[in-house]
Amino acid sequence: MSQGFGGQRPQDSHIYKVYILKCSDGRYYVGKTSNLDNRLEQHRRGEVSFTSSRLPFTLVTYIAFDDDWKAVQLEKYLKSGSGRAFAKRHFH
Repeated sequence: MSQGFGGQRPQDSHIYKVYILKCSDGRYYVGKTSNLDNRLEQHRRGEVSFTSSRLPFTLVTYIAFDDDWKAVQLEKYLKSGSGRAFAKRHFH
């Protein structure tokens, strides 16, 4: 992660996380957020349609970026066929 002015780290609100959840039915969910704790709570409360019927879930991993565009690109890749294969080999 890069540092901001004066060697300071960017504030967490400018950190974007791509995350992978393993659901109770064995399926995986890939998402992106700037507030992982808040987003996981939304999943736990059943507010996310894909995971609402697949509770509980386990957080497999997350990857943090200080660049939203890069996070979006990784999220898209992990949702593609080759990205799912990559994630299966390296994260599951």
